[in-house]
Amino acid sequence: MMLPERIGTGLPEAAPDASRGFRVLVIVVGACVVAPAAWLLPAERLDLRFVLLALVTVAVSSRVAVRIPHTAGRITVADTFIMLALLLYGGEAAALLAVAEGFCSSLRISRKALTVCFNGAVMACSTYATAWALRLATGRPEETLGAASAATLITAVCLMGLVQYLTNSGLVGFDKALKLREGFWQTWRRYYLWTSVTYFAGAATAGMLARLVAGFGFYPVAAAAPVTAIVYLTYQTYLKSVETAAAQAAMAERHVQELNRYLAEQERISRELEESREHFRAAALHDALTGLPNRTLLMNHLKLAVEHSKRRPDYRFAALFLDLDRFKVINDSLGHLAGDQLLVQLARRLEVCIRATDTVARLGGDEFAILLSDIEDYSDAARVAERIQEELSRPFHLGGHEVYTSASIGITLSDTGYQDPEAILRDADTVMYRAKANGKARHELFDEAMHARAVALLRTETDLRCAVERDEFRVVYQPILSLLTGEVAGFEALVRWQHPERGTVSPAEFIPVAEETGLIVEIGRLVLREACRQMSEWQARGIIRPEHYVSVNLSGKQFAQASLAETVDEALHATGLDPRCLRLEITESVVMGNAEAACSTLGSLRARGLGVSIDDFGTGYSSLSYLHRFPVDTLKVDRSFIGRMGEGDENGEIVRTIITLARNLGMQVVAEGVETARQGDLLRGLGCEYAQGYFFSRPLDPDAAARWLADRRGERAEADHTVFV
Repeated sequence: MMLPERIGTGLPEAAPDASRGFRVLVIVVGACVVAPAAWLLPAERLDLRFVLLALVTVAVSSRVAVRIPHTAGRITVADTFIMLALLLYGGEAAALLAVAEGFCSSLRISRKALTVCFNGAVMACSTYATAWALRLATGRPEETLGAASAATLITAVCLMGLVQYLTNSGLVGFDKALKLREGFWQTWRRYYLWTSVTYFAGAATAGMLARLVAGFGFYPVAAAAPVTAIVYLTYQTYLKSVETAAAQAAMAERHVQELNRYLAEQERISRELEESREHFRAAALHDALTGLPNRTLLMNHLKLAVEHSKRRPDYRFAALFLDLDRFKVINDSLGHLAGDQLLVQLARRLEVCIRATDTVARLGGDEFAILLSDIEDYSDAARVAERIQEELSRPFHLGGHEVYTSASIGITLSDTGYQDPEAILRDADTVMYRAKANGKARHELFDEAMHARAVALLRTETDLRCAVERDEFRVVYQPILSLLTGEVAGFEALVRWQHPERGTVSPAEFIPVAEETGLIVEIGRLVLREACRQMSEWQARGIIRPEHYVSVNLSGKQFAQASLAETVDEALHATGLDPRCLRLEITESVVMGNAEAACSTLGSLRARGLGVSIDDFGTGYSSLSYLHRFPVDTLKVDRSFIGRMGEGDENGEIVRTIITLARNLGMQVVAEGVETARQGDLLRGLGCEYAQGYFFSRPLDPDAAARWLADRRGERAEADHTVFV
């Protein structure tokens, strides 16, 4: 049996002053113990067996120590042999052997004299105290052991383990408590309470060996040495296996802990990513100001509604397109912050007007849309629209201001047979503008006729884009004649669309679509260039005279283009046409839409040497204060006045006024839409200089126009006076 290593081994080199004083005291007491022991040692009892036991204890057994797993202590054979020496040779011999072993063991750990002496003194004191306790209880153990009964031996062993444990742990524990500056009981319980078992086990082992020596001599001790070595080596091997397994288990545990931390971190990252994804998904599908679904989410819901209606014939839905009336006035007068507050309050009121299964979305600006799911008929959508108008009739409170507003609402129903969510919103938007045009603060339903017109409009828009790419537009020319001489003054270039399937498409049908889609800019550029090219060709062939001109219409979008002057320069440069042979026609409403900007643009065009005409004059509102400032050559009287003109009626007086105004401003006058000889005579009588219309010629393609000119020259050559037929 092996005993725990004595507690004093391995104490720190440095200790507080109190600890140092205590150590010195223990060393002094130890010296007082060792000196009498050496003096009283019965040398005659010390035989060769003691010398062998001492050599094994000091040189070998103190070095054979096994660390106790999971504790700071070690089990060593030296302590067992010291207790054996106590039982066999008495307290003096055991104390001297303990001091020698304590010195040798301490020198392997520390070279400081105080520490070495303290450890030796502790061993001497504890061993000598144990010897005196045995003497008082059972007599001198070396004399009574052989004849002692089993009860006496057990008492001696227990007393030896108890005194050795209490003395050793008490001295070392007190020193450690002084060093740590904490209570003795707390320190002793934490560091030394567990060692009691090993002391009693060591004492029991020493008692059994002493009994064997008393009965059979020293041979059992010698015979036990190989067994002890085998047990020691086996335990060391086992301990290493345990340590290896413990290390592997600890490594596995650390790996599991790291894996758990990694998984926890991944879970946290995944959770944060999911929260971030949800946040961005919500941000991508909702309006930042009102929190309502945006156009993207509404289109998804509309698409689902369309798919649902295909699977269920009885499933109906409706889309409402809302636009606030007079929102711009509120925004401009109270500011954008008040406008935003109005939109937020409106969003909350719209949510009150619908069911949980419906969707209200903000499309942008002051435009909102509502999807009503699974309705019975149009009356359900109409009731929602009326409820909305009722909600809007209550005042909005915006930063101390009380504001009233209304909405124009367009409604489309799924009965129309929509396949595309975009078409649903487009038609709802279209009918919303009709509601706004019919007086605002009302709702209108998109019906079948409107749908048919919308389909036709969509087809026209699609074909129109293809027509630009396939060059399906043709330019025809209507002559402009002098009412005084009958001579041709020029031509008005008019665009025609030659559709490959529908034939010639009326300008009244495709020009508005081209204006709305912006294609009119490209079409106008093509017409301008082709008209300049044709005039240049006719001049080169001698078909027309150098003073003849071509008049080309400009749309409002063309006139608003910043690159208009460059476009005109490019057409003139590419065709080589003299700028004096080109006139540009702009409608009265376009010119007066922004008079200041129009003055600048017209001045830039006029500076290039070309002529400028105001088309459809009299149908719009002209400010005379601006009219005299415009660099304009010609006023063209709209055909609506010419067609209804009769001698002495009000239309004739309007035409007379326009002619008089133009003459006073130094401008020429061209009457459009002359269809009868009487109209020509009336215009001539009013002093109108030029005219065009079916009475003279319909618009002609280039070849027909060339033949018409040739025929007219022939007729003029045969006549010696101006004739109008």
